[in-house]
Amino acid sequence: MKSLFSKSLSKKKMAIAFASFVVLATTLGILIFEGSKKTVAITLNGQQKVVATHADTIKELLDELDVPIHSKDYLFPTANTKVKDHLKIVLKQAKQVRIVKDNEKKTIWTIANTVAELLKEQKIVLKAHDQITPRPQNAIKDKMNIEIKKAFHLTYVDRGKQQQVWSTSATVADFLTQQGIKLNEFDRVEPSLTETVSENGVVNIIRVEKVTDVVEEPLQFAVVTKKDESLEKGTEKTVSEGQPGLISNQYEVVVENGKEVARKLISQELVRGKQDKVVAVGTKDLALQVSRGETDSGTEFYVSSTAYTADCNGCSGNTATGIDLRANPNMKVIAVDPRIIPLGTKVYVEGYGYAVAADTGSAIKGFKIDVFFPSNADCYRWGKKKIKIKVLN
Repeated sequence: MKSLFSKSLSKKKMAIAFASFVVLATTLGILIFEGSKKTVAITLNGQQKVVATHADTIKELLDELDVPIHSKDYLFPTANTKVKDHLKIVLKQAKQVRIVKDNEKKTIWTIANTVAELLKEQKIVLKAHDQITPRPQNAIKDKMNIEIKKAFHLTYVDRGKQQQVWSTSATVADFLTQQGIKLNEFDRVEPSLTETVSENGVVNIIRVEKVTDVVEEPLQFAVVTKKDESLEKGTEKTVSEGQPGLISNQYEVVVENGKEVARKLISQELVRGKQDKVVAVGTKDLALQVSRGETDSGTEFYVSSTAYTADCNGCSGNTATGIDLRANPNMKVIAVDPRIIPLGTKVYVEGYGYAVAADTGSAIKGFKIDVFFPSNADCYRWGKKKIKIKVLN
């Protein structure tokens, strides 16, 4: 029994000793393995860390760290460099960026840290009024869009006042927004809001207003004529004076840049009614009275005669006795020298008929008369001739 116990104890000691040996061997192996690693300092995109590695080359190290390499990346030393203890490695991974400049698009790879560094890398120089999005101090990100708008001279005219400015706008609407110019309801702009602006272009802003204007205007009275048999033909008499009325007109007025360009009547209101002028017009025919009421007795003599009309050069249309020849073109009237034939005298003119001496003339002196006709054609037919005239009693 004692012999069995001793054998069992001996086996246990051997198992423990073996296990201890395995642990020791493993530990020593691990220590030897870890101790054989090389210590490397790697700066990845500006961030530094220290790693221990058995990698033979820098590429193997980066694969070990699961860091991909692109041909556009910056890597120092090169990927096939042997890894040594205390080696310093710098890796800047390139990022893909799209640059939009003056509507031209270009995709590039860059290791620049900021937008400003990228501009320098691409030799893009910005002027004071150029616009860039995002801002130059922003960090570069993969798949970033960078938009550059080059500034150019543009002139705008607002209410007739001209001003030259720098602009990066694409359309007229963008330009107005950039300049802080607001359009009112009726304002218009040339070119239209959707038109593209170009260097040295001109944008004309027309300020349009619609206002209401109320104007009181006179309403002219009419002249109403009434025939009066008690008045001699060619004479007139005012029965009642006319009185103008007053009307209030409301207009819609369109004003552009302070100047009226259109006016439209939208309503009318009668303030005061008009009163027409009434004129009595004589219808009593003197020539008819002469032919019917006078005898043929009288003084006869010869005179030199010419003819005239109411529309002759310098003629007023009214005779020296007040007869309106234009209103009475068929009256028989002669112009005389009142020293020879008194005004108002009834006469009989050879080839003309019964008439009344009712007019004078600067050239009618002595035994000379001027015969009235309604037209120039009649005057030409009459001409200048010597005729016999009878002054009726």
